[in-house]
Amino acid sequence: MLGQLCAALWDSQSQPDTFYDLKATTLEGDSVDFNVFRGRVVLIENVASQLNLLQSKYPHRLVVLGFPCNQFGYQENCSNGEILNSLKYVRPGDGYQPGFTVFEKCDVNGTNTHPDPKFLIWSPISRTDISWNFEKFLVGPEGEPFKRYSKKFETINIEPDIQRLLRLTKT
Repeated sequence: MLGQLCAALWDSQSQPDTFYDLKATTLEGDSVDFNVFRGRVVLIENVASQLNLLQSKYPHRLVVLGFPCNQFGYQENCSNGEILNSLKYVRPGDGYQPGFTVFEKCDVNGTNTHPDPKFLIWSPISRTDISWNFEKFLVGPEGEPFKRYSKKFETINIEPDIQRLLRLTKT
């Protein structure tokens, strides 16, 4: 349903040097400077229901960020203002409310994509684009990319990597 963190995260057209140079706008219209995530583990994905579980297990040391995208089968064809209601009533439905920050829709591939950040598109999936929804990115507490996960890799199975990175945090 959602695209992953992409080159469209930042507000400026300049290439960021670090993860902490990124900024994005929430669905509520608030600008978020990623510098506020310094020292925490960050998981970037779509709005999969398993994200709430992970965010609730590690509320002060893990940050989950969701980025809607309509480039994959037009799965997010509503407006930014309609996304939360769509999540609540349609997909996944059943009153679902994300317990993490959801940002405005962005393009993750193509001509309208902002410059690809060298620190988010990396192995083990060696491509320079996002192939489909549900790709995931894990960023370590120092802002370094840790791992990129395939769309087929279940979100909940990232937990051992999250725990490994949490052991590196200073708090």
